[in-house]
Amino acid sequence: MTTIESPITTTDGLALSPVAAQKVKDLIANEDVETLALRISVAPGGCSGLRYQLQLDDRELDGDVVADWHGVTVVTDRMSAPYLAGATIDFVDTIEQQGFTIDNPNAQGSCACGDSFH
Repeated sequence: MTTIESPITTTDGLALSPVAAQKVKDLIANEDVETLALRISVAPGGCSGLRYQLQLDDRELDGDVVADWHGVTVVTDRMSAPYLAGATIDFVDTIEQQGFTIDNPNAQGSCACGDSFH
């Protein structure tokens, strides 16, 4: 069993919690491509104006910001990086909720479903 270090607080990029990192590793293990990274971006849409997008990706785009969190490569495009600076991505699995959550200090507000922000 591998020990996963405690989460690191960051102010100049985004952080991935150990629980979220393990979930991403589990998802990657189910894929045929071993070089997948977690790509996080922000796109127009949703009730509040901007929407988070998370996907497994093996592309490297010009200007990507790349970091390693608990053995998971996390990639953000250069346009989304300022919106995600200081954000923490976690994974919750409770009776009430299951999925990735994003705690973003840059979000001035969000919609009731939590899927978009401004």
